[in-house]
Amino acid sequence: MRFATVCLPVGAAHLLAHVVSDAQALALTAVFPVVAYLAIAPVLWCLFGRTWRELDLAAHQHQGKILAEGRQDLRPPALFAITALVLTLQQYYGGLDFYEEHIRPWLHNIDSTHRPASAAHGIGLPLDLRKYNELYSYCWWCLGRVFGYVAMPLACWKLLFRADSLLDMGLRIRGLRSHAWIYALCLVAVLPAVYIVSGTTDFATYYPFYKHASRSWFDLSCWELMYCAQFFALEIFFRGFWLSTLRSTLGSGAIFAMCVPYCMIHFGKPYLETAGALVAGTALGSLAMRTNSIYSGFLVHITVALAMDGLSLARHHGFPHTFWG
Repeated sequence: MRFATVCLPVGAAHLLAHVVSDAQALALTAVFPVVAYLAIAPVLWCLFGRTWRELDLAAHQHQGKILAEGRQDLRPPALFAITALVLTLQQYYGGLDFYEEHIRPWLHNIDSTHRPASAAHGIGLPLDLRKYNELYSYCWWCLGRVFGYVAMPLACWKLLFRADSLLDMGLRIRGLRSHAWIYALCLVAVLPAVYIVSGTTDFATYYPFYKHASRSWFDLSCWELMYCAQFFALEIFFRGFWLSTLRSTLGSGAIFAMCVPYCMIHFGKPYLETAGALVAGTALGSLAMRTNSIYSGFLVHITVALAMDGLSLARHHGFPHTFWG
């Protein structure tokens, strides 16, 4: 029996090989986080397994006491409702799209109204929207994060549970110095990975978010200050507000529950970074639970974030040459 041999034109063969190669790369990228999770899980267990066990025992005792007294803790449902409201408001009113549709026209009207008067009197322009529009858009984005992650939930919490101290949401500074070694250990583990990932195309085109950061040190400084402010707000919300509220109810489960919305707010970022949010959320959440403080996690977060921006700029010789561009 003879079998027919199928011969493809050279161009078609090259195209097929390219498609197969891309499919393999996509498959490897998709599967890589799962393999990484399996490899990292034992490390997280060694570092935080005892902390998780202590949290579960304390939660079990608290729940037993609540049930024995015939009471119900309304804090978890209040937290979930506030979280849903915060994330929804941020999605529809705190993003760059809302700025372009509603805030930019308002700023444009102010800019066009005052520009002739400013020029006539020899004073600086009040807004210079043509130059700083993107910076203003990120100001709005940062304001939305700070209001949504800090002002709104904490104000609602004090109205609902007036006896609760907001400082107990990981905001006490006491003991920060004694946990400095944990901060250093996290950086030793994370920074090499950041350096490796910084060489990828996705990374180089994505960071910094503010694309005019290279224009001047003023632009870069304003951006990094806003970037750090929203990270502090984020840590207060996820590692302070969330974990302190669910600690006595879910125990260690509070950490993994927090990782779900924390991972989801990374949607739209590079795939591997979004997948890595699960590991980062678990590690930073466990660290916050162990130290009863958000500050070590915040320092890790901003150090990594600043390193990512810095590496991206350095690889493309993008650091500014003037203070005022």
